[in-house]
Amino acid sequence: MKNNIKKRGQKIFKRFSRFGQKAEQEGKEHIKANFFGRLSHIKNIKLLIAEWCLLILALILLAVTQAVWFGNSYSSNSFVAGGTYIEGTLGKVNSMNPLFAVNDSEKALSRLMFSTLATIDYSGHIAPGLAKSISKDDNGKTWKIKLRDDLKWSDGEPITNEDVLFTASLIKNSAISSIYSTNLINVKVSENEAGEIVFNLPTVYADFDSALVFPILPKHILGDADPRTLIEHSFSSTPVTSGAFSFNASQTPSDDEKIFYLSPNSHYYKGEPMLNSFAIHAYEDKEDLVKDLNSGKITATAALSPAEGGLVTSSSIYEKQTGINSGVYAFLNTSRDHVKSKEFRRAIKKALNLDEILKLVDNKQELNYPLLASQIKLKNYPGVIKYNAEEAKATFDAEKGDGTLTLSLATVSSGYLPIVAEFVANNLRELGINVEVNVYSENQDFLSSVVAKRNYDILIYEIELGADPDLFAYYHSSQASKSGLNLSNYKDSLIDDLILGARETTDESLRVAKYEAFLERWVSDVPAIGLYRTNISYFYNKNVRTFSDDSHMVTALDRFVNVETWASEKTIKNRTP
Repeated sequence: MKNNIKKRGQKIFKRFSRFGQKAEQEGKEHIKANFFGRLSHIKNIKLLIAEWCLLILALILLAVTQAVWFGNSYSSNSFVAGGTYIEGTLGKVNSMNPLFAVNDSEKALSRLMFSTLATIDYSGHIAPGLAKSISKDDNGKTWKIKLRDDLKWSDGEPITNEDVLFTASLIKNSAISSIYSTNLINVKVSENEAGEIVFNLPTVYADFDSALVFPILPKHILGDADPRTLIEHSFSSTPVTSGAFSFNASQTPSDDEKIFYLSPNSHYYKGEPMLNSFAIHAYEDKEDLVKDLNSGKITATAALSPAEGGLVTSSSIYEKQTGINSGVYAFLNTSRDHVKSKEFRRAIKKALNLDEILKLVDNKQELNYPLLASQIKLKNYPGVIKYNAEEAKATFDAEKGDGTLTLSLATVSSGYLPIVAEFVANNLRELGINVEVNVYSENQDFLSSVVAKRNYDILIYEIELGADPDLFAYYHSSQASKSGLNLSNYKDSLIDDLILGARETTDESLRVAKYEAFLERWVSDVPAIGLYRTNISYFYNKNVRTFSDDSHMVTALDRFVNVETWASEKTIKNRTP
């Protein structure tokens, strides 16, 4: 039985073997006849083959493109919480107490770490900060603020009315030389039964809310400090804060540099920032700042002017320019020989080709007046004195007679100012006026020896115009002093009355009328010549999110108004179809 099964198996195996051999032989003959035998015919159909190959390739590419497109349509590259942002600033940090912030580095730290009663909002106007509400009575002499609920310092202690009263008393103290002292001169500050902080003004000030943009200090930390030695208190190096960030640590890479590391303040009234860390890298040398920006050691900087954009060579750094409420003026010293003549000042205005100056600084924002449309809406603007070299030369010739006439022109070595100063000088030289140009470093020596003494005939200088239209600081006679900012030494009783009348009335139509009258007089008398409105140039790494391009700033520091939304970390997020 077993032998029969074995024989049958052998027969079946032989049969399959013969069948396999036959199939193999037929397959070889078939391939030979139908493939290798026909290869010689490919040249006759090579175009058709190429078309089919291209069609197949196109279908593959289409499928890949569709897959990528659908993938992108349901995902996005979004900023998320986390990351570090390092901004380069100029100026040595001597104190982190915001009452003593004088240079860009100190001011940046102050804005990042300390909130103010009032603030500049996204639109460039005054808005409540720590204050929940700001109101004034009918006569405009009494202002009241109510603090927001549940305000806290970075150490968890509550921010209270006591802190506001304490800070106001420090600012008003003659032993404190604070940049905010002028805000509260002769202002009485108290608390009423309703829990409001009351500011009683000696006279009406329609824009007093702009004076409330000052930081608050913690009484529970500084209450026992001697005001005379406040700057030396440990708070100046390790502050308790109320702003978006709190102090963490500092590092000194070199004698000319210091880095201040800030952590997000979880008690910030606008909400905790997205960034894990914000660092201020304070430089004393601009060249070092530019080098670190190009190398990627710092994320961004606002310390370079538009004129210095060529120094930034890294392809990873973008630049955006945003207008601020500042402008460059040629201040004509009305107390000096020749310049004291109104006709001579008008001739200087006619001699300057302002259109060419705008081209020189690559700026289209002309500056005909000391007021901006964003500050107050006027119905009528006076006509300006136009460029007319022939008329200017006739006045100059009559003024100098058979002799010569020399004017001194001063400016500082910042941005386009030296270039503009030389252009203005050449305009005047072409019409027969000798001009001596002096370019100074913008430091305390310049302020004390040149500005305070009004040691110039013409000063080309940038000033902040502010959020409100108040002109007191620059054109009221009382400010034509060593400590004042009336840089033209301009004294006019009618101008004084108009300035005080405008700031002391709450009737908007009356204010408009007074400012229109002021502009008529200002344009006619030419105490100063508006050259151009300035921009902030912000250089930043293309992979971060900073302030919005739509932000309206009063000063460059207003870039931090929404710093809690800044980000440096990205991730891909899928969206629901």
